[in-house]
Order: sequence, then C-alpha cells, then structure tokens
Amino acid sequence: MTTILLVGAADTGRAPMAAALLRRLLAAQHPGWSAESAGVLGHDGAPAETEARDTMVHMGLDIGAHEARSLADDMVERAALIVTIDSGTALVVRARYPRAAARVHPLGDLAGRKRDLPDPFRMQIGAWMTYAREIEGLLQSALPRIAELAGPAAEAPAELPLFSAEPLAAEASQPAAEAAAPPATSAARAAAAGRVAQLLLLASQMPDVLDWGAARGRIEGDLDAIAAAPAGSADLVAAYVGLLRAALVLIPPAPTGGQFAALNRAAARLADPIDQRALNDLSAQLPTLPTLA
Repeated sequence: MTTILLVGAADTGRAPMAAALLRRLLAAQHPGWSAESAGVLGHDGAPAETEARDTMVHMGLDIGAHEARSLADDMVERAALIVTIDSGTALVVRARYPRAAARVHPLGDLAGRKRDLPDPFRMQIGAWMTYAREIEGLLQSALPRIAELAGPAAEAPAELPLFSAEPLAAEASQPAAEAAAPPATSAARAAAAGRVAQLLLLASQMPDVLDWGAARGRIEGDLDAIAAAPAGSADLVAAYVGLLRAALVLIPPAPTGGQFAALNRAAARLADPIDQRALNDLSAQLPTLPTLA
C-alpha cells in the first residue's frame, strides 16, 4: 500500500486535519492509497484539538478517534512521500532523516505556492475552518504532484537504508575526484539548521512552556556554526545569518505569531546555499518585522 505521511508540529491540529482531507481525496482518485499523520513535538496519545474535531465534522469528516504520534523511523521508512504542513517542519524532518530528505516536501511547495499555514492553536473555530478550507485547497492543487512523487515509479528501492555509514554502490563507482566533491552544504550545517527550525517551532507552539530567552541563545549558537560553513564562494550565508541576527534583535521578548512565522520562513533557507535573492528577501522583511502581529 502506498502511504502518504503528513507531518506537523504536535499532530493534534493541522496534520490530522490534512490527513483526513487527503484520505477523502485519495479515496476518489487513488483507491488503496492511505494518508497518516505524525508530529515532531512528541505529544503521543493526545487527542485532536476540540476545534480540529469540530471543524472536520463541519466538513463531513470524523477525527474523533485520532491519537497524536511522534515521527518515528518506521513511519519514515514505509512512507512513499512525506508531506509537511510547513517549511520549518520540513527542515526538521530532513535534518533528522537525511537519507529520506528527497521524499520530504512542504505542502505549499507541492501545491505550487510558497505558503506556510499558521497554526490556529488557541484561535476561534472560525480561524480553524478558514485554515482547514485552505488546507483542502492546497491538497487539491498538490494531488497531481503527490501522485507523481509517490507513484510506483518513484518509490525508492526497499533495501535503501535511512541511515548508512557506507557509500551507495553508485557512489562507490564514481571517479575519485567526483566522489570526493563536497555536498552542497555540510551535514553539520544541516543539523544546526534543523535545530534552529525545531526551536523556533517549539517556541511558537508552546510560548508558555519554552523559555524564549534560552531558546534564542541556543539559536544564536547554531547560527554561528551555520555562518562558518559556507557551501562555496557564492554562498552568502554569513551575510544572511547577519540579517537573521538583526531580525532577532528587532523582535520583542515575547514574539508574536506573525514574527515567529517570519523567523521560521527565514530559517527554512539556512540548510541550503544562500543566493542574492534570498538575501534581498530577508533584508526587505526586516523593516516590517517589529509590527507583525
């Protein structure tokens, strides 16, 4: 069976709603395919949020029996495609499972839109319904791409491990000079970028639990490591990190949801080489950052 895994933060809101909506779409167009959900924050066994359950009832679906699950190795291994609710979560998943990175895609990207849906946690039911309708629209737009990426022709060989200390056979047969070429960015940089994304996600999801001051200190430490690991002379990561530090200075001690969203979007680019366009985009956002609600 072809399984599509939807991954969100706590697996109690957007992810189970997206999985339920995708199951309905798949039943009509790809019978036999399944959609499941998981989260990266470790809320195992928690039910779906009341607003999420009520929203799905309004949309003709029932997630009353849902229980949150933490993303685990076996889920990643058997998923034909991993669709994350936002780009920050994609960065976290890719950092944790680098050998599965090619199967990890943000929903907005698959739908052809650079869109990260805000988490409606603690919002009124109206917001939940609005975002659920948008998730449904994104899934409808993304379905052809999902089918293309998850179809039988796209499935990875069963024997391919998620983690491996040995080179693949194809890699071993490459000429020495080609095999020795460094990756676009180092594994250490990818791991640091993943930690930054995860801390920002945790801070935005649990502002009353996570100490933002301590989290910010850890983020700045990882930014040092990222700035020190450019992928090449064309990688403008040092300048980009400088702008991101300026963004951290501009936000208040208790960042708003909009400010966290902006930081998450900026952090989502840290694992990849930074070009002039990315630098310009972040620079253009700085003046508006303090006023984001």
